[in-house]
Amino acid sequence: MLDFEIMLVKDFSLTLNTKGFCHVVDITSQIQEKILESGAKKGVVTIFVVGSTGGITTVEYEPGLVNDLEELFNRLAPPTTEYHHEETWHDGNGFSHVRASLLKPSLAVPFVNGRMRLGTWQQIVVLDFDNRPRHRDIAIQVMGTAGDE
Repeated sequence: MLDFEIMLVKDFSLTLNTKGFCHVVDITSQIQEKILESGAKKGVVTIFVVGSTGGITTVEYEPGLVNDLEELFNRLAPPTTEYHHEETWHDGNGFSHVRASLLKPSLAVPFVNGRMRLGTWQQIVVLDFDNRPRHRDIAIQVMGTAGDE
């Protein structure tokens, strides 16, 4: 007799209204809801920011660290510096693209018993680096099995 589990793959999306300029948004609870909605008990969830001026990571989401992130990205890719991107599009957001390329657009988080394996002070955040407010689409894919454990 073969012993196997059926793999579930469920796709979800989330839309955020962001302010731009390094706006940090905690999406941990929304991601957890999608895992529970999927019916998967163990596996991995992949979260992807659609667009080239946003990024995703995990942090301890608290006001001091949110300010630290904004200050870090202002030092690494200041909005006042000239960027070659402006020669093509003249849209003033060259710094946004550079910041997003440093952070990256996706994150994979394992889950067990339907709960993400995050640390006590670890949250999933989206950073919008653009130079204006945006409607950000977040693609969420839950891959796993409905088996115990």
